[in-house]
Amino acid sequence: MSNSPLFQPVRLGAMELQNRIVMAPLTRGRSGVDRIPNALMAEYYQQRASAGLIITEATQISEQAAGWAETPGIYTEDQIQGWQKITNIVHQQGGKIVLQLWHTGRASHPDFQPGGVLPISASAIKPAGEVYTPQGKKPFETPRAVTIEEIPGIVQDYAQATRNAQQAGFDGVEIHAANGYLIDQFLRDGSNQRQDAYGGTLQNRTRFLLEVTEAVIEAWSPDHVGVRLSPTNAFNDMRDSNPIATFSYATQALNGYQLAYLHILEALPGHMLAAAGERVSPYLRNLFNGPLMINGGYDAESGGDAIANHDADLVAFGVPFIANPDLPERFKRQASLNEPDPSTFYSSGAQGYTDYPFLEPLATAV
Repeated sequence: MSNSPLFQPVRLGAMELQNRIVMAPLTRGRSGVDRIPNALMAEYYQQRASAGLIITEATQISEQAAGWAETPGIYTEDQIQGWQKITNIVHQQGGKIVLQLWHTGRASHPDFQPGGVLPISASAIKPAGEVYTPQGKKPFETPRAVTIEEIPGIVQDYAQATRNAQQAGFDGVEIHAANGYLIDQFLRDGSNQRQDAYGGTLQNRTRFLLEVTEAVIEAWSPDHVGVRLSPTNAFNDMRDSNPIATFSYATQALNGYQLAYLHILEALPGHMLAAAGERVSPYLRNLFNGPLMINGGYDAESGGDAIANHDADLVAFGVPFIANPDLPERFKRQASLNEPDPSTFYSSGAQGYTDYPFLEPLATAV
């Protein structure tokens, strides 16, 4: 399997990657209530540094952005220093790592918000479902539609988080515009019913994404910035009346920024996140001018085939990296994979986090 396209080097903007096997962003909830990256997290990322690129778990850009217990932030000096220890150890292993910038928007709860206020969104539309708050599982609440006057401040939170990520030693940042979080809530018409410059037309619904992208690349540079989209993912009660049109427009607009990459989460048929109807990824592949990364149920064979068939340039793997810290080596040797334990995905401590076994080293000739 070492001749698989997955093991070809590739350049993403300013980053030279040793292979095309990407560790997808994976929320694990191990940062504690202070949201400061810690030594256990450093061990976890160090173990997985053989990925061509690590995309960190989604990371809050501000206190307002939070919507998940014990997930890390990038808005305080202590958080920056915590992440710096992680980037240092990944780089010492020869790895590359980018930070995913996160604002949960309506997928939050007053229990997370400073002062216990309502979370914000594009529109005051309550999502179906529940959220795990520090006080236990609770239904989502109806968010407050963010005002036009507030939007520039949130955009600047993304920019400051980018500067903080640069200070922490990351190789780049990924703008999280997927999975029903704030930017996605502006993009899709199932969650955006605004009547102003940020709603209605495709141009208006894409405006917030583009303003964030402009601010982030101004804070760093476009060759250090990627964007993640999820055209058909229904997670967090998301929908769009015409995802091909919506995300084709957004992708064409993003072409104007010469980004390091575009990351598309669209699960393969049969995957738990797979959606009915026509796949959107092939349209975006034809439209995007730079490197395209795909994610959603791929294995070594289907991932290699996707690159060989020019459906993508890189493949991101999520759950396989949870259970297999040495995933690239397992793919190379065509070795069996460890079985993941879903009960520990969002628990605390080392169990199911840093205790999955590595392959035995190959014997060397004497």
